[in-house]
Amino acid sequence: MADTFTTRRYQDIRQALLQRQELALLDVREEAQYAEGHPLFAVNVALSKLEIEVLNRIPRLTTPVTVYDNGEGLAKIAAERLSALGYQDVALLEGGLQGWLDAGGELFIDVNSPSKAFGELVESRNHTPSLPAEEVNALLQSDESVVVLDSRRFDEYQTMSIPGGISVPGAELVLRVRDLAPSPETKVIVNCAGRTRSIIGTQSLVNAGIRNPVYALRNGTIGWTLAGLELEHGQNRRYGEVSETAQIQAARSARDVADKAGVKRITLADLHSLQQQDRRTVYLFDVRDGEEYAAGHLPGARHVPGGQLVQETDHYASVRGAKVVLVDDKGVRANMSASWLAQMGWDVAVLDGVGPEEFTATGNWSPAVPPLAPQPEVEPIQLAEWLKEGRTQVLDFTTSANYVAAHIPGAAWLQRALLSLNGTLPAAERYVVTCGSSMLARYAVADIERLTGKPVVVLKGGNTAWKAAGLPVEQGEALLLQPRSDRYRRPYEGTDNSAEAMQAYLDWEFGLIAQLDRDGTHGFSVVTQKVA
Repeated sequence: MADTFTTRRYQDIRQALLQRQELALLDVREEAQYAEGHPLFAVNVALSKLEIEVLNRIPRLTTPVTVYDNGEGLAKIAAERLSALGYQDVALLEGGLQGWLDAGGELFIDVNSPSKAFGELVESRNHTPSLPAEEVNALLQSDESVVVLDSRRFDEYQTMSIPGGISVPGAELVLRVRDLAPSPETKVIVNCAGRTRSIIGTQSLVNAGIRNPVYALRNGTIGWTLAGLELEHGQNRRYGEVSETAQIQAARSARDVADKAGVKRITLADLHSLQQQDRRTVYLFDVRDGEEYAAGHLPGARHVPGGQLVQETDHYASVRGAKVVLVDDKGVRANMSASWLAQMGWDVAVLDGVGPEEFTATGNWSPAVPPLAPQPEVEPIQLAEWLKEGRTQVLDFTTSANYVAAHIPGAAWLQRALLSLNGTLPAAERYVVTCGSSMLARYAVADIERLTGKPVVVLKGGNTAWKAAGLPVEQGEALLLQPRSDRYRRPYEGTDNSAEAMQAYLDWEFGLIAQLDRDGTHGFSVVTQKVA
């Protein structure tokens, strides 16, 4: 079956991108390998996690999907699995990654490259105001009125933050800033870990006509660290409730920004009509914060905070050329997020005229995953008894970071791609598979049975249930069956990155505009709105 797949050439994909046709270009390697080099609009859907991600990221089964690797042998296996899931137009990239390069294609490193390159273009075109770390620090030490707004996710903010900074994830900035800096004399500093979210956040406030002086912290917490300044850790400062006056002003200005960017408006009836056809991929994203979404949301809407959607568009809207619809009861976050997506070349609309009465679904978002036949399960307490007796091997398919932080004693860590390539497993008379919830691990059962001929059992509730039962865990890289390539180590996350790695990351970002010019497929169109 693997030999029956057609191939698509670099030239075909390039032409489809230029014509804004729908396509999904899948890199099925692990994230660390993907980050070493990939086409601009290639999305990383690792073979190890294919089943639990792909139906949500490529929801229309007739979408043209092109799969590649770099000679590892993963692409054909992924194509087979996609076809088995019902995808009807699956092809292999001619020559794989090397074929793309040989045909003249540009390769981008790191992750979320389109959004990061777009951020650099925004700063270049708008001359987005920024201040270096030393000047921001001097302002904070002075008597001037200054507020620092951290535009990253709250968990990132808690890891490390600028002293006195307040967590206001990107799409919340325009909605919340008037309450956080009520005096127009207050200087507003927007930061992230590197550059992109501080640039987009600052320019969002400029575009929305905020009266305050607004600046990006140049190079974010990386720049702060490279300047020899200390960061805070474990902070919990967050925005509060938005006042009625601030909400009205923000809604008006956000709508103006969206209109200027060419954002479309649709009704709920329009949305239902779009969702009933099969000619176009339609993504519906609720861009509010998580608590609002869980309390009530539109059925079928996926929760993605607006700032993260702009930062990680490729991860959520993995079909380039698709239709994107955003919803937000206050309008501000949807309009601001949509304004950026429109400039990034997306066909994006904001859902108008919806309110609490339509938000009938509650709880967190649940991904669509392929069904599996019933599988034998074991309760944590019973597994603990089996491990005492010996002859049972636990195989943990969680992320390597989670495994290192805490895992069942004696468990081995691996990713499912190793099974697809017939990797070697520790000898045992019985295998128990697990991960955080055991959802991903369930998809490994058949491969383990095929490789070993031994019984395979699923840990009911996964590692979460094991810990909840009060059973012991251990830490460290005790038994890794393969390199930790499941996640690229980002130079702007965590607190133990080298100065060389941080500077190299900044240098790469500075060069992205030149890469965009060489690539020529981005379709970005920046609306300029400079500081008055």
